[in-house]
Amino acid sequence: MLILEEASELLTSNVRQQAMLCVVALSQVHPPFSLSQKLDLVNVGVARVFALPHARPSVDEKDSASLYAQTVQAFEDMLQALVMDGLDPDMTMLQKVLEIVLPWLTTSEKVQEQARAAYTIAHMLRFVCNFPELLHMEEFSVVGTLMGMLGIFCLNPQHNVCSGASEGLHYLFTVLVLHRRRARQRTELVLKDLQKHFHGAWFVLMQDLTMFFRKYLTPEERADVILVALEAMATASRNDGSAASKMLTAILKSPMADIGKVPEIIQYICHGTRGVTEPTAQATIRELLGLLACTYTDEVIQVFFKIQDQSRSRVRRLWEMLASVPRGYEGIMESLQQRTTSRPEPGAPEPSDRRQMSPLTATRAIHELLLEPRPRIEVQSFFASLFVALLLRTSFLVAVGGAEPVWDQEHGTEGMDPMSSTVDALKALMRSAGYGDHVSYIQRLGGWELLASSERHHEGVALLARAMVIKNCWHNRPVFSRVIGALQEHDGSDPLTALTFATELLRCPDVAAAVDNVAIHVLAVWFQSEDPVMVKQMLQVVETFAKHGTMARQLRLLQPYVLNCCYSRDSGIVLETFLMLQGLVQYLTWQRSSSFLVQLSFMLRPFFEEESERLRLAAFRIYEGILAKVKRGFLAFPLKHHVLNLIVLLVLHLEDRNADVAQVCRLTLCHMATALGWSGLKATFAKKDMWMILRALLEQEAGKALWFLRQCTTLFKSPQAPIRYAAVWFAGQIIQTLDVHKDSEMEEAYLALQSMREDPDPTVSCLATQTYYVVEAKEAQLAQPSTSCFCTRRP
Repeated sequence: MLILEEASELLTSNVRQQAMLCVVALSQVHPPFSLSQKLDLVNVGVARVFALPHARPSVDEKDSASLYAQTVQAFEDMLQALVMDGLDPDMTMLQKVLEIVLPWLTTSEKVQEQARAAYTIAHMLRFVCNFPELLHMEEFSVVGTLMGMLGIFCLNPQHNVCSGASEGLHYLFTVLVLHRRRARQRTELVLKDLQKHFHGAWFVLMQDLTMFFRKYLTPEERADVILVALEAMATASRNDGSAASKMLTAILKSPMADIGKVPEIIQYICHGTRGVTEPTAQATIRELLGLLACTYTDEVIQVFFKIQDQSRSRVRRLWEMLASVPRGYEGIMESLQQRTTSRPEPGAPEPSDRRQMSPLTATRAIHELLLEPRPRIEVQSFFASLFVALLLRTSFLVAVGGAEPVWDQEHGTEGMDPMSSTVDALKALMRSAGYGDHVSYIQRLGGWELLASSERHHEGVALLARAMVIKNCWHNRPVFSRVIGALQEHDGSDPLTALTFATELLRCPDVAAAVDNVAIHVLAVWFQSEDPVMVKQMLQVVETFAKHGTMARQLRLLQPYVLNCCYSRDSGIVLETFLMLQGLVQYLTWQRSSSFLVQLSFMLRPFFEEESERLRLAAFRIYEGILAKVKRGFLAFPLKHHVLNLIVLLVLHLEDRNADVAQVCRLTLCHMATALGWSGLKATFAKKDMWMILRALLEQEAGKALWFLRQCTTLFKSPQAPIRYAAVWFAGQIIQTLDVHKDSEMEEAYLALQSMREDPDPTVSCLATQTYYVVEAKEAQLAQPSTSCFCTRRP
């Protein structure tokens, strides 16, 4: 009551001083003051002492100055007594005292009140530094707020205010060093540095603040420092805003430490800093937002969408700020991209961390950021990786039926179509990179609808890639590298999408020229896939290589895999392989691919007798294409031997039940005659029927009769009766021209001819029987002893 009765604007007696000293004395007796009594005393003392006018003692006013100093000291003694609990300070009580004093520092417009508040805080902190034990230190939660406010007022233009704040900050640091667990040796070193810097320049003190911000504060306390700085920048005071901006800039220059209360910070940036117009402060807020978005992407983006649900205009400003971050934009996009690749299985349990961003939310965030104008050079740095990630996400959504798992709908994304969001993000990415005409071109062809279609998704993928090739997109090569990386990692994404896209991109000469051995080996792995669709896609890759005409090296690496496909258990793969080889041979040259062409020609022999007419026709066409490339000078052993070993087969297949096969065989025979130098037979091959060709062949190449006979006996097993019939007939013609005394060479042919008497086709069996009897009769005739004196002469 005595303190209240004293005038607040004058200091004329020592009643107030004595009353406060009485409080100090009463604090030592029991029962102690209650918490409410202590807070009432603090409120009264603060209000009466801080309101005193600034003392300017002169030589004539020594008594007044002494009274003033004694009153201030008594006030400090009273506060110190009130925070004590027994022999140690109670930090919860100190916090309540500071909460009463701090508004005088931050809201008062009088310099003397701010200075007294700053010095009071400093003296209270200096007081508790003298105690080895502080009660309830873990509950002292005002550290971050205190550090932020004192740090700002260290830059106050008023010397008394700045000096008091600097002193308070020094002792706050000392308290933290002494009472937050650190190694003793380290503690002593830090204390020495603090003492050395206590009267140093501001930039040294700022280094101390930055160090303590990172090493001594909890994440929540760091958040309090940031919130204090943001509030100061949002105030009308130019000095406070500038100081807060400088302090926050210094803090942000160091590596970002863990920050708590991220949603609160984002909310305040959105709602509390709308009036900030000072350019430096705006830049600082943008940088803070960017760092938080890079480090706490999930929390920041989810708060954005939460605010967007309440007011789209306000969150649009946040997207603009985030997109204009001077550093970190690429990192934010990379973080969002990683979230899009999180693909929980349908029915998977919800994530344990509810702050985790869903893929749908990440996709929406990418779309929102890409709507903001950015320099193309920045978008180009992450275009390829983000493009491939979004493309593979569309395939994932097609695979799961277009619906995200249930947990994705717990983040405010109800009613959102994941596929539409992904396609929209893909369009926005292409427009941001300068491919607006590509987007329109794909739209005209219906490519975006195909991409979202579950039945024709891969058609859309191919169309998208084809458009990039047609329009000569300058990102084709980096996109191809990313696609190859996806095929190599095989992280659960759809490999068919990646392979389809790569196949189309390879049509671009620049992309094909960049294919190295690593890419080839990655592609080759998919030749061994059990999925026929993947193998067929790889066959298209090989054909594309051949069409470029300059990829002989890449083709050589893939050739063994192609030939292996000819022996696949899947008949569809075998047929696709032969159809591909049929086109492949047209693009290969003998100079660059002779080894492969020779190997291929040797491999074809079993397929000339295939039941499948498409496969048989493809085999003959491949062989015809190979022989068309063979010049006479190239026809050396063993290829010449192989060609001669197939001549009878080609002639007999002029009777093939497939007219196309017969036509191809005639062309092949003409190529063969050219390569062998049989100019006389070439005209016969081109115009005569099979029977005349066989007679002409036997007449002109009589020395190869036994060779032709072996080829005939092989064709006795042909599945086509007309070919078996012709083979039996030609074998009979050959046998009649050979010396029957060559029994060892003829025995196999006789046995084969005898077995043909049981052929299921009556015309073949009849001819075989007649031929066999003719041969037997001839043998018997030649075996009869001669009555002539020239018995040793042979007819």
